[in-house]
Order: sequence, then C-alpha cells, then structure tokens
Amino acid sequence: MKVKLLFALFFLTLHFGFSQTEKSISGKITSENFVLQNVDVINKKDKKSTTSDALGQFTINSKVGDTLIFYKKDHFLKEIQLTESHLSKGNISVQLTKKSEELDEVIITKAPKIAWKLDTKWEQTKRDEISAERDEKRLKNTRIDDLTIDKGLNLARIGKTIFKQLVKEKPAEIAPEIDFKQVAKNICDSNFYIETLQLKPEEIELFLQFCDADPQSKKVLKNTNVLSMMDFLSNKIIEFRKY
Repeated sequence: MKVKLLFALFFLTLHFGFSQTEKSISGKITSENFVLQNVDVINKKDKKSTTSDALGQFTINSKVGDTLIFYKKDHFLKEIQLTESHLSKGNISVQLTKKSEELDEVIITKAPKIAWKLDTKWEQTKRDEISAERDEKRLKNTRIDDLTIDKGLNLARIGKTIFKQLVKEKPAEIAPEIDFKQVAKNICDSNFYIETLQLKPEEIELFLQFCDADPQSKKVLKNTNVLSMMDFLSNKIIEFRKY
C-alpha cells in the first residue's frame, strides 16, 4: 500500500513539474494549402509573441495550459490551448481560415443644387482690358512730358484683384476621425468577443461603445496592434461586467 502511495505521489510530482516547465514549441501556419508569413503568434498568458517567417514557421516558449493566439489580417483569429501532447511532440500545425471579402456599403445621396453666381470682379477686369485694347488702337499723339499711363488704372485694378485672390485663406483641413469600434472589429473577429470575452452577439456593439467612451481607447488607436488591443479589451470586459 505504501509503495503504491509513493508511486502515485512520484507520478503527480513528475506530472506537475512537467506542466510547469517552459519548453520551446515550433509550428507551421498555412491557409488554403499556402504558407502564411508575418502571422502574429501570441502567448495569451505571459504576453510573449513572435511572427511566422517566409516559410510559415514559428518558435515560441510556452507551458502546458498556455493558450496561443494566431492573428493575421483578413483571416479569422485562432486559439490553441497547449497540452502535454503538444509539448512532447514539440511541433504543431496551424490552419487559418481566410475571411470572405465584403463590399463596403454605398450610400447614394441627392446632390445639392448649386447656385451659380457671376464673378462681377472678373467681368469688370475683362471690360477694362477690352477698353484698354481699344484705347491702344486709337491714334493719339502722346507728348514726351505727358507722364500719365494710359492703362495705369486698369493695371492697378487687375493687380488688386490678383492680390486678393492670393491672400485668401485656405480652409483648414480636418483630419478624419478614426472609429474605435471599426478598428476593434477589424483586429479582433467575432470569435474573440464570443469565446474569449464570453460576450453574447448582441452585447458586442454595446461593449465596444463602452470601450470607446474610455479616453484610454484614443491612446490605443495611436499605437494599434493586436496585442495592445486585446489587452485593452480584456481589461475593459471586467469593468463592463460590473454594470
């Protein structure tokens, strides 16, 4: 009886030690029989990450029970919880599913009526030019001591008009506002909200509005990456559950 008990304790100790030992695990990522390069591989527990190379291969340190997250734009997010079998083999194969392309919504609005107005300054300038050309065609004996310029008034008016056009202030360009909710949906697919954050489909929009109201979301947008976005959403879900 004592031998069996000692053997059981030894086996449990060995099993616990193996599960807590961090090991290097490698893998290959594919999609539709093509290798995927630049896939973000993230250890959800300790936040360590790496990226797949040109052959779709990656290597990352992890332990039994750790969850690896695989993210690539235009593909569905995938999570794999590592078991003893994964670590003993030291190699896993990962297949990502490509998202179907969706057409952007097109909104057709009625074009506003444009009220055309005559440019009176331009018309006056043209009249002055025509008048000046007629004056030049007239036969006129100009004396040397006549210091008046026949077209002086016209040139002054033209110069004044051009100057006003140059000094007009250009309208200030307004930078388009980035929609936090749309960015969050693009980075994290519905599986992340439903399976990882345990949200119901009808709660996702309300949750993103809750996150958008936090000033910290603006800082996340300035340096957007999958790891920072997931970390921010994982922290906000705790606050969201309190309401």
